[in-house]
Amino acid sequence: MPVRPLTRRQLLRRAAIAPAGMALGPAIIGRAHAAPMRLRLSSSLANDPKYANGRVYCDNLVRQLAAAGIADRVDVKFFPDNQLGQEIDVINSVKLGAIDLMVSGSSISANLVPLVGTFDLGYLFDSFAQQTKAFDAGAAKPIEAALLKGANIRVIGWAYNFGARSVLTKKPARTPEELSGLKIRTLPNPVITECLRLMGAAATPLAFGEIYTALQAGVLDGLEHDPPTIISSKFYETSKFYTLTQHIFSPLAIYFSEVTFARMEARLREKFLEAVGHAAADTRIHGLAVEQEALALLKDKGVSIMACDKEAFRRRVLPQTDNFIKARPEARAVVEAIKSTTV
Repeated sequence: MPVRPLTRRQLLRRAAIAPAGMALGPAIIGRAHAAPMRLRLSSSLANDPKYANGRVYCDNLVRQLAAAGIADRVDVKFFPDNQLGQEIDVINSVKLGAIDLMVSGSSISANLVPLVGTFDLGYLFDSFAQQTKAFDAGAAKPIEAALLKGANIRVIGWAYNFGARSVLTKKPARTPEELSGLKIRTLPNPVITECLRLMGAAATPLAFGEIYTALQAGVLDGLEHDPPTIISSKFYETSKFYTLTQHIFSPLAIYFSEVTFARMEARLREKFLEAVGHAAADTRIHGLAVEQEALALLKDKGVSIMACDKEAFRRRVLPQTDNFIKARPEARAVVEAIKSTTV
């Protein structure tokens, strides 16, 4: 006797009269999917898909999660432009598990674990290529371990800020003498503040979200940052001289709350961390490409791009490294690993 397929009405009727607790077969209801794990990712930068490292990283991460087949299990929501608070507040929220992910320079976490400030020492790195080679060889491991132990935060990937940090000012600052006395915004970070002070500036720590209005009001004479950030945040509207001091090649960290890490299922975590690493590599490639493009765009915006007496700045800053190591002997191995790396 031939088997006739059940109609939709017959299926629904059988489901309605099935005894409590009786499981309906997969042909009827399919396999249930758990709700995705929702992660909040914060960045202080603008929502710019080309020049803002936070947005670029987030886009790369979403693509890599899809490539890993876990986009339906991990839902990343992006909050740019300080939407979740100023960076110092966000990094503390990551520590507590209130925010899951943060993309920012290594500098901000030095406020929680001072050893991280090793990466902010002036003229520590010669290039981003040297940085990646040193990190791949393990130079960053002591810093990562200290941050996890001291602040409950994992660094799950390293990328680059999109270019070396140089000085944007309202008047030329090509030498320590020309920079002398100018009020230059720095991160609220004692190592970077000291670096700019040694270079000659009146270093002025200030939250990122307050820079533009401070430049407009004349509270600041300039800032130090990479070219794409100056483009994405429109700082070129206030200051027209960009001096290529290249005093810091700042690592970009992908911070992940240990609270979130602990609640992520092990097999999902493995695929997630792999996607995170691929996204960081994609972001490094993008960052190198857009630095030169951003410099050209700054010229188009009327900014003078100027060479400087870099060696004069370097000589003034060199004592900073020795003093930092004296205060934190555990930094010596990190500094030596970086300095011994050649490309």
